Amino acid sequence: MTQEVKRNYLEISSLKDLKEIKEISKDYSLELLNPNNFQLNKFFYKNVGKKHQWIDRLVWSETQWIDYVSSKNVKTYIFKHKEDLAGFFELISHKENKETEIAYFGLLEEFQNKKLGSYLLSEAIKISFFENINRVWLHTCSLDHRNALNNYISRGMKIFKTETVVI
Repeated sequence: MTQEVKRNYLEISSLKDLKEIKEISKDYSLELLNPNNFQLNKFFYKNVGKKHQWIDRLVWSETQWIDYVSSKNVKTYIFKHKEDLAGFFELISHKENKETEIAYFGLLEEFQNKKLGSYLLSEAIKISFFENINRVWLHTCSLDHRNALNNYISRGMKIFKTETVVI
């Protein structure tokens, strides 16, 4: 069975354009995953992506996961509520282009629809700009969470490319 999917590419070119959400409970924390732990990346990819057809990495071997998270260009941030895992994002640095890609981003289902995605995206963008870059970008599609595109636009990101793909 084939399906048409609309994919949007979005970017933000200055931290001044970020419309951030600042206030969330002190029970939440965000930390760089260090040392790397491919099992956590795999856990989030599988659990956040299960309703959004994130399937490309499901066939990855342990070695592929380890190679990916061990890249000096990849950083994973883990979002927690007290000690419970709540969400994550992966940043891929493209230093040659002075840009950062938010490769994967999401919240576990029980933490969705609480404005936490707005906070998490704000933090991903801020952290990205700390690296002296000119642009943060990502792509989303019609299979992602119903609030995803609106969240990106509401934080100040702008669509720079739209395409329809058949999967």
